[in-house]
Amino acid sequence: MRLLLRWIITAIALVAAVFIVPGITVEGNAYIAIAITAVVLGLVNAFVRPLLQIAACGLIVLTMGLALPFINGLTLWLASYISSQWFGVGFRVDGFWPAFWGAIIVSVVSFILSVLAPDQERPTTNIEVRRNDW
Repeated sequence: MRLLLRWIITAIALVAAVFIVPGITVEGNAYIAIAITAVVLGLVNAFVRPLLQIAACGLIVLTMGLALPFINGLTLWLASYISSQWFGVGFRVDGFWPAFWGAIIVSVVSFILSVLAPDQERPTTNIEVRRNDW
């Protein structure tokens, strides 16, 4: 259930990026293109993004984390390339700067929706704190 929720959140964030950022377009069946690109983006973030972060570790430390949006932009650009070339869907990112701004939009929208989404896997418990009197 949690994986499906993450996929839906990523798809909504991609739709927001398409509407906000010039240079990110969807051609053909938009629902299929967004759905496939959301899956591809999730896989790229799971497998390629950690490798990019390890490779750029020194740069990330040197810039105090300011290099991370550039890595996110590269992962969005790569996901759009994979989804359009390998799967033939019409999700396109026309260059690095649309990918950079699109990655920022995707990150912000994903964060907001993740905060608002209910988390079923973490049960809430009331812990009673007892003081031990001696």
